[in-house]
Amino acid sequence: MDWSAYVIAIAGSAIAGAINTLAGNGSAITLTILTEVLGLPPTLANGTNRVGVFTQSAASTFAFYRNGRLDLSHSKIYIAFTLIGAVAGALLATVVSNDQFRGVFRFLMVFMLLVTLVKPSRWLRETEAPAKPNPWIAGPLFIGLGFYGGFIQMGMGIFFLAATVLGARFSLIDANVMKSVIVCFLTLIAIIIFQWRGLIDWKIGGLMAIGQTIGGYYTARFASRYPKANLWAYRLLIVMIIIAILMLFDLF
Repeated sequence: MDWSAYVIAIAGSAIAGAINTLAGNGSAITLTILTEVLGLPPTLANGTNRVGVFTQSAASTFAFYRNGRLDLSHSKIYIAFTLIGAVAGALLATVVSNDQFRGVFRFLMVFMLLVTLVKPSRWLRETEAPAKPNPWIAGPLFIGLGFYGGFIQMGMGIFFLAATVLGARFSLIDANVMKSVIVCFLTLIAIIIFQWRGLIDWKIGGLMAIGQTIGGYYTARFASRYPKANLWAYRLLIVMIIIAILMLFDLF
């Protein structure tokens, strides 16, 4: 790689780390860099991408903890269900191409944009005193989210935020805190499985991890300290959904 590829990889991954921490779909940037700039085949790119996602989510979780925002007392059941799904999703990802899911994903993003724009106040409220989750609803939902996150990281954060903000009634920032913890654990599982299959380029993964870690840590620190972080997270979420739709329909 020449120097320009290194610059693009680190700068792009830093932006992706920031986006993943406050909204989601930052992997659309990193996967594009891995395949289009660095030339990795899709399955190897999918595995290599997990290295930076893991370090970014670990750094975000640490920043949330350092700033007093890490409270998992009401999140344990959601974490457990998500990790169960992640194992199955990561195993499938090592043998099946994710390209066939692109058609379904684009229409899910259109649906998510409508959900996000209707009644914005739902996304800007503070965390309510959570009721005990119904395992018959939370189980399949969060297992499905974990499966998707294990299979392909791209877009998982957006779906997770919708489930936790609209369904479990967490604030957007508290939902992002939980997302950082869950993504950290499910990505570690995915890394073990992808490495077992020989589908990680550690040199390139480490390069991407530099930018993602920086972006994730400082964005989480900002979100923990800034009073209007919920509002900015909501705005960024809308922007990322729109960009995802434009890219998926080849309009961007």
